[in-house]
Amino acid sequence: MPIYIDADACPVKEETYRVARRHEIKVFVVANASMYVPKEDLIELVVVKGGFDSADDWIVERIGGSDVAVTSDIPLAERCLKAGARVLSPKGRPFTEDAIGDAMATRALMEMLRQGGDFGGGPAPFSKADRSLFLSKLDEALHAIRRGRR
Repeated sequence: MPIYIDADACPVKEETYRVARRHEIKVFVVANASMYVPKEDLIELVVVKGGFDSADDWIVERIGGSDVAVTSDIPLAERCLKAGARVLSPKGRPFTEDAIGDAMATRALMEMLRQGGDFGGGPAPFSKADRSLFLSKLDEALHAIRRGRR
């Protein structure tokens, strides 16, 4: 039951490591460039060279039904859900089969508005409450996987 982190812009790597240590679960920190990760058997940095989606492709090729992905990338979340995995945003929001279609549509609409110059800005700043919710939801997901529940 490994955890895969889409790591290039992930603000909750340390929190993920903390939960993974407690549950003794392997973490793959997947990125397009080298970065610091603790030198521990449970934590492995995977640097994937190649195109824009090469790190995403690496994750999707390996992730399965008893695994967890941490990403804010909605298309990657959709691909991981199709592989049967659980997916959490860094703010603790679970991506689900029921809601991923709406998330993809909203993403496409926002991209269209940004390209047209009708919309600016980005997501709200990351907060302590987001970090706390993420920790709680990751722990919940791991317990549910161990109990065999979706």
